[in-house]
Amino acid sequence: MATGGRVIHHLKAFAADHRNTVLFAGHQAASTRGKAMVVGAETVKIHGEEIPVRAEVLRLDGLSAHADYAEILSWPGHFETVPRRTFSRQGEPAPAAALG
Repeated sequence: MATGGRVIHHLKAFAADHRNTVLFAGHQAASTRGKAMVVGAETVKIHGEEIPVRAEVLRLDGLSAHADYAEILSWPGHFETVPRRTFSRQGEPAPAAALG
């Protein structure tokens, strides 16, 4: 998502150079710097400064640190007593609502 942490400093230092590649692993949520870069933003704002994006920007869709649909739905089955109610607090609204 490129919204915090050390990656911000790396992007600030390397995104402007056309010889570099920025590689995102997995989904980039709407309204994030990562999503903007993946869909072709020419600049991104970092620390109040517009940084040109001249690096090649690529995305690996096959990688994610999060569970997929089937894993999320099977998770309650691992309890001796299944929770009566669970909440999804991560993800975009439409896909989260589809789990209901």
